[in-house]
Amino acid sequence: MEIRQLQYFLKIVEAGTLSRAAISMSVGQPVLSRAIKSLEDEFGTPLFHRTGRGVVLSRAGKLLEQHARVVLDAVGHAEFEINALSVAPAERVVVGLPPSVGAVLTAPLVRQFSRELPNSALGIVEGFSGYMLEWLLSGQVDVAILYNAPRLRTLATDPLVTDEIFLLGPANDPANVGDGPVQAARLAGIPMILPTLPHGLRVLFDQVLSKAGASPTVQLEINAMPSTLSLVEAGVGYTILSYSCVHAQVTSGKIRCWRIVQPTMTRSLVVATSTKHPVTREARLLMRMIRKQIDRLVDEGCWAPAGL
Repeated sequence: MEIRQLQYFLKIVEAGTLSRAAISMSVGQPVLSRAIKSLEDEFGTPLFHRTGRGVVLSRAGKLLEQHARVVLDAVGHAEFEINALSVAPAERVVVGLPPSVGAVLTAPLVRQFSRELPNSALGIVEGFSGYMLEWLLSGQVDVAILYNAPRLRTLATDPLVTDEIFLLGPANDPANVGDGPVQAARLAGIPMILPTLPHGLRVLFDQVLSKAGASPTVQLEINAMPSTLSLVEAGVGYTILSYSCVHAQVTSGKIRCWRIVQPTMTRSLVVATSTKHPVTREARLLMRMIRKQIDRLVDEGCWAPAGL
């Protein structure tokens, strides 16, 4: 088993089809087919079931997905820490993003940074807010975007936007959620696909239901946003996320979206630096770019749906 095979495997999981995965990775589809066949031969069991719409994970494939993400995350951390041993030039700045923010912010931010600071280097790492905070305070990242940042003397924060959490479900709405807002207590009866504790989104969900005197119906626990959305789109269950993560899928009709009320679910998004480390000119300019791009996304309706 090779790292590249696991990368191919996860990309197919996220894309839902071999053809889309091949385009995304700029490789031939036969390359992906051989990689998956090699993995299936090694494990002696199918990893995917083929459907008319693409591929879905088998039971063994779901198990491999969880372990593959842990392995690749560990390899990524090792590369990050080893590279950090070398002294980075002053013009290099590293930003940490939660996956839900990176999904919509990375591309426009990279384009603006390259245009305005062509002689500087931008590094981007993704991870949960808890990891981002650790990396920021240790100096591994220069700037971080955090959800519900704690109040610390070593942390300087600047609010970006109040992020509302929405219920997301399959287009055919198998749980018959219906139209209009959904009361938080009703979420207890909906089959949910959620991250594991202590993920911040899961903590928020459990707290809201607990206050409503209800317990969640957790159908599946996954700490991977692309896989979660693929399963929701396939009709496996429902989830909760920021609207910005699914703007394209909702507007195209692939996923339905409901506002949660009584109470609403919100979290504060901030851009942060550490007071323990100097903030470079490049880092300050990057923070301005982040705010500009977030404001643009809000103005374009990518952060909250109209009419819900």
